[in-house]
Amino acid sequence: MFDKLEKSVERFEEVHRLMSDPAVIADQQRFRDLGRELRKLEAVVKSYTRYKKTQRDFLGSKELLDTSSDPEMKAMAQEEYDRSKIELAKLEEELKLLLVPEDPNDTKNFIMEIRGGTGGEEAALFAADLHRMYSRFAERKGWKVELMDWNETGKGGFKEIVFSVSGEGAFGLMKYESGVHRVQRVPETEAQGRVHTSAASVVVLPEVEDVEVDINPADLEFETYRAGGKGGQNVNKVETAVRIRHMPSGIVVACQQERSQFQNRERAMKMLRAKLYEAKLNEQTASMAAQRKSMIKSGDRSDKIRTYNFPQNRVTDHRIGLTLYNLDRVIDGDLEALIEQLRVADRAEKLQQQTA
Repeated sequence: MFDKLEKSVERFEEVHRLMSDPAVIADQQRFRDLGRELRKLEAVVKSYTRYKKTQRDFLGSKELLDTSSDPEMKAMAQEEYDRSKIELAKLEEELKLLLVPEDPNDTKNFIMEIRGGTGGEEAALFAADLHRMYSRFAERKGWKVELMDWNETGKGGFKEIVFSVSGEGAFGLMKYESGVHRVQRVPETEAQGRVHTSAASVVVLPEVEDVEVDINPADLEFETYRAGGKGGQNVNKVETAVRIRHMPSGIVVACQQERSQFQNRERAMKMLRAKLYEAKLNEQTASMAAQRKSMIKSGDRSDKIRTYNFPQNRVTDHRIGLTLYNLDRVIDGDLEALIEQLRVADRAEKLQQQTA
């Protein structure tokens, strides 16, 4: 581990020098890539610097304990020894987690699909709430959100809604949201004030480039139709919306957001590439296939990753056993605490797999 840490320090200093090179500054793509690498390395270097300082304090207090005959000095040394010993153990665990390799998809943008599941109209309304929650979180992060496709109900809910999100490290943060989300609350249509349970499924797909997925144009079937807007009216009098079927896999994607058929076609192709890329990864790794299956299932209430309980203002993530009593803030887009805990748990699991 310490060899890796020393190499991280060397690489940090090298990247820092490179980012001052005029040739690198002129190459904006390389400059951005190095900037991302520098930020990742900085966290490791800062933690390692704290570790080395704490280690010096620990060794100094141990030497003083072994050599001093002054009771007062020994008491002070013992206090420092105990404190630094605990701190060293914490920092070592922190460093181990920081050295866990990141998913290469973490820096990518993503496409999110939200579908109402069990619960009828209330599930569709909950799907709309989730869309709003993620859109608010994206606003907090300074990310760009663009609608791609949707199927709206008469009361403002969504049977399904698909949108793309662009931003620094977007997929790396939001990949944990894939799964079935369950809500417990009194629906607007409930006259007797009874709490109902319904669900919606969320799938997060990393956006991929053309070179990552080989698509044969002969395998595609295109269909155009009129884009629909809120309330069911036609936004366009011409067929600008596009639906694409990938015949070998049976995957169907659609986009109706743009006024241009060409733009909708480009967006739909982006969605298709993301789905085919995910299918390709799932074929390579059986565990990922199982995870995908558990993510989407049928939207049944029993297959949940998270529960939003409105009467108790409670949100519980069942994967890590985390319960927070700030649902009002979470549903308004304050997801930082939840996501950070999921990231920590994910890194810890990967570390355990590495050392097993």
